Amino acid sequence: MRRLKVVLVEDEEIVLKELVETIGWEGLGMEVVGTAMDGIEGENLIRHLSPDIVVTDIKLPGKNGLQMIEDADVTNGIILSGYTDFEYTRRAIRIGVFDYIEKPVDDDELEATLRTLATRIIEEEDAVGSISDGYSIRLRENVQSHWINVAIEYMKKNYMNQIALADIARETRLSESHLSTLFKSETGINFLQYLNAIRINNALRLLSQSNMNVSEIARAIGFPSPGYFTKIFRRFMGKTPTEYRNELLGEEIADRGTE
Repeated sequence: MRRLKVVLVEDEEIVLKELVETIGWEGLGMEVVGTAMDGIEGENLIRHLSPDIVVTDIKLPGKNGLQMIEDADVTNGIILSGYTDFEYTRRAIRIGVFDYIEKPVDDDELEATLRTLATRIIEEEDAVGSISDGYSIRLRENVQSHWINVAIEYMKKNYMNQIALADIARETRLSESHLSTLFKSETGINFLQYLNAIRINNALRLLSQSNMNVSEIARAIGFPSPGYFTKIFRRFMGKTPTEYRNELLGEEIADRGTE
């Protein structure tokens, strides 16, 4: 299994040093590939290294952590902050930050969050290609379990919104753990893979039938950022949304030439 790459951005040198030295990165299957002490340097580092995870403070010189995450199209961000401002929290949720941890940072809490995030990242990467044929994504529907059918219908109706497993658990009145196990058993993939597959199928439709750009499509199908959309799209389709659309346009032009 590959090691997940982590970038740390923290303007307090002592805190940054502690994060590097006290967190059990190796045991988590991760490695710190870069550190920065301001938002501008952090953004440049993220663009250069393309880390799997970014752990950052909010209050940074040059550019705050949330703006850095948004501008660099960070897919998996964890915010560390001594501030409990509701606006910060709301914005963090909007741009898809995975978690928001208050300072002073508890090592056990951060490691638990990192472990959960790592599991999500690996699950997203595993077995995705097996449900894609290059043109559409085949999903197992009309399964035997009534509650999984309810869950699937809920996702199909609400994929454009931010959906968590807890939302579907409430809809089905099952515990999250039971729902997760049952969903994987019935469909062959986990909840998040299924949800992303629904979103990518709708992206394929919009890329072929609309003039919406990649950013507009990302918002329309429920992804927090164009960068995250592009990354998930590539996992399913083996190409970027722009490459997919360009191929469609090329095929259309070729078809016209044979008429």
